[in-house]
Amino acid sequence: MALSSSTTLSPFTVNITTEFLGSSSTSLPRSNFISRPCTNRRPSPLIVLSSKSGDRAWNEAKRQLMEQYGFDPDVALTEPTRKGKKKKSSTELQEASQAEPKPKRTTHKLLQVLGGKARRMKLLSPKGMDVRPMMEVVKGAAFDILQAAGGCPASLRPGRWLDLYSGTGSVGIEAISRGCSEETYICTKFQVHFVEMDPWVVSEVLRPNLEWTGFLDVSVIHAVRVEKFIERAEKLAGKEPFDYISVTPPYTQVDYSVLMDQISNSALVGENTFIVVEYATRTDMLDSCGCLLKITDRRFGRTHLAIYGPKWAQKKKKLEKSLRGVAVDL
Repeated sequence: MALSSSTTLSPFTVNITTEFLGSSSTSLPRSNFISRPCTNRRPSPLIVLSSKSGDRAWNEAKRQLMEQYGFDPDVALTEPTRKGKKKKSSTELQEASQAEPKPKRTTHKLLQVLGGKARRMKLLSPKGMDVRPMMEVVKGAAFDILQAAGGCPASLRPGRWLDLYSGTGSVGIEAISRGCSEETYICTKFQVHFVEMDPWVVSEVLRPNLEWTGFLDVSVIHAVRVEKFIERAEKLAGKEPFDYISVTPPYTQVDYSVLMDQISNSALVGENTFIVVEYATRTDMLDSCGCLLKITDRRFGRTHLAIYGPKWAQKKKKLEKSLRGVAVDL
């Protein structure tokens, strides 16, 4: 054992060397005391003891030495406990998160309908980056391509539209405005289906936009996750495939390869379906989606637009390009 002490009781440093005599547990240690003057006279109530022995005799000797130097052995020989912050339970954390007031979500009118009967009507959208609507330049290009591919550049060919990750509903509303839900000799009116999982967006943005434009009566809102909607498509939207599907997910929260595979293998897609996909740079998009072929793939800054459609639409596009070439030559 080695003991060192520098207290106000003595101006010396005490070094103790202890040896045990015999192997009996009742034998006390023999101690040799060597004193030398202490150069550091700063008082300290700390005494340090160390030993490799755990016998009762040694413990008793330590207590005697502590008492001899004026220390309480019951306090000094107690191992200090680490004082740390008590970890909060999951219940406490949940209660704390609920107690903290969340910032109020607000809206503003920055979007507008680009064409059709609701042209120039303003639409609500959330402030911040909670919902990222399709840029107007991208939306305008998408509908121009769809109208040309459908054989009617002035308006959209009537049909059922599915707006996945609809958010503000600007894409589906644009489709209704451009004639997607117009009456035909086959059906009275086609409906547009909006899929949005955020309840606040549905109640404060999507539904008010449909009411404001007067399109609520030809719309169906599904407040579910897109993955669940695809799995239960026949129950939620009927067995008939959609004529148009718009896919505008949050870029970083989906795996496009998995998502497009789910869509192509579902009952949502038919032989004459058009699929509009908005995606970010450095995202690999296949040249086909099930039975559909990629008609176009355009870039708008960091945003890309891919449109898949039936084979006849691709042939029509090639024919139009060839006719334009002939017109230029003439």
